[in-house]
Amino acid sequence: MSKATCDLTIDDLPPEIPLFPLSGALLLPDGRLPLNIFEQRYLAMVEDALGQDRFIGMIQPRQADRQTIGNGEPIYDVGCLGRMVAFAETDDGRYLITLEGLVRFKITQNLDVTKGYRNALVAYHGFENDFDRDRVEGFGRQPFIDALHAYFSLFQINGSWEALEKADEATLITSVAMAVPLNPEEKQAILESQTLADQGELLRSLMEMAVHEKQGVSTPVRH
Repeated sequence: MSKATCDLTIDDLPPEIPLFPLSGALLLPDGRLPLNIFEQRYLAMVEDALGQDRFIGMIQPRQADRQTIGNGEPIYDVGCLGRMVAFAETDDGRYLITLEGLVRFKITQNLDVTKGYRNALVAYHGFENDFDRDRVEGFGRQPFIDALHAYFSLFQINGSWEALEKADEATLITSVAMAVPLNPEEKQAILESQTLADQGELLRSLMEMAVHEKQGVSTPVRH
């Protein structure tokens, strides 16, 4: 997490945030998510956020097959608060931004749309461990790396193995979870997993199942 945000606590975070519903986009604490903003309502959202605290809440719609998400369509309850750490404007009026993930949140109340985009009241309690992601207890690093090798090889994904193998466990889990092409429901399940180790274990299982299915091998049920 950048120096500008590493000293934040839950008490420093806003109870009301703008929401950016985007299917398949996973933002995790300490992760960085580049976004291409072109819809007018979200251009307005970015401008408002820039004029305030630069916070934006990433959330997934429950109907993953929609390209354009209406303001009345259902969304998940749990998302991740991000803070803009990079901003650029293109010649054709788009905004290119990067969000740094801070902490997960749960929506407590969806507010009326007043500026073209959604806002919500949110609670961060229950996700305090997101501020201490250096501790990853019970994570099997080598089985995770083995599953990652098999997944990348079978799906022909290029990865910087030297960087991945040198990365600390928190960075490894977060970067892989945000990068691999899982479906929206699987990404939401990772987001809602309680601990970072739980996220890593679920991600490993999902990669193993994807490999087995592509190879036509039945996946044993885990107990």
